[in-house]
Amino acid sequence: MTTYNELLKQIESLTKQAEDLRKSEFEGVVADIKDKMQKHGITLADLGGGEKTSSSRASKKTSSSSGSKVAAKFRNTSTGETWSGRGRTPKWLAEAEAKGAKRESFAV
Repeated sequence: MTTYNELLKQIESLTKQAEDLRKSEFEGVVADIKDKMQKHGITLADLGGGEKTSSSRASKKTSSSSGSKVAAKFRNTSTGETWSGRGRTPKWLAEAEAKGAKRESFAV
């Protein structure tokens, strides 16, 4: 019967073999990818540079202002919550307006 220590040695040996094989295959895989990129005219920019992208380049649409912060236009004085005036009206403002408050009274 195989002992625990013998199994650990086998695991270590197999792990080393797997890593050595991965390293030896690495250059071939990279060369294959570069060849395919060249044949199809694919650039690193087409691959998204590490960003999550859709599978179709044509469907990728970005705004020049995407990700930029917008100044707050309205503030809830009791909680300090703010809203830029864009998108869906926040619950705190909608509830205040339902009670009769004017949106302008929350202007920053």
